[in-house]
This record gives sequence, C-alpha cells and structure tokens, in this order.
Amino acid sequence: MSCIFCMIAGGQIESKKVYEDEKVVAFNDLNPVAPYHILVVPKKHYESVIDIPENEMEIVAHIHNVIKKISKDLGFDKTGFRVITNCGEDSGQEVKHLHYHVLAGKKLPNYEALDK
Repeated sequence: MSCIFCMIAGGQIESKKVYEDEKVVAFNDLNPVAPYHILVVPKKHYESVIDIPENEMEIVAHIHNVIKKISKDLGFDKTGFRVITNCGEDSGQEVKHLHYHVLAGKKLPNYEALDK
C-alpha cells in the first residue's frame, strides 16, 4: 500500500500546490478548517518527527523556512497563523507521513477551546 502524501509528492496524485522544491511540497488541504489550510510535506517519507534520524533533522528547519515563505507570499505573516504537526495515534495523526498543517485567514480559537 502506498502513502498518499508520497504519491502527492511524487506527482501521482493531483493537488493544488502552493509551493514545491526538491525537499518539500505544500498544498491546500482537501478539508480545510480555516480560509488557509496548507499541508507542508517532506518528499522523503518519515512517519512522524520521531522517525527523523538525527543526521536528517535539517528537514525540520527547512520546513519552517518554507512555512515562513508561504506566510509572507500569501500575506498572513502579519495577521498570524498556527502550525500543527501530529505525531502518532493519540495526537490524531491520520496520515502516517510527517506533515505540518498551516492554518490562517481567520481568528483561531485558543488552544484550550480546540476540543470543546
């Protein structure tokens, strides 16, 4: 069985990309919870941040730089945004491929209100 995010990163599944380079792809979530709901995904498969070997952790910094660029390019760097990555079953991770959710475009609820 193939990973859906690997297939998107590899171009086998169509997505509405907002950014791509040799290491990552960023695309609009199919079920957005905010006006901007972008997924930033490394092209190399890691199940979660726990699975990144220590000598490959620079991918995390790269992803954060991409998020910074996207926020500036789309204009929500000044108003604010939320970055979320889920790790494992108890966190609600549905796709077992490291990905970061970038949410913006509206006032988001405080963290405590998320599960109410």
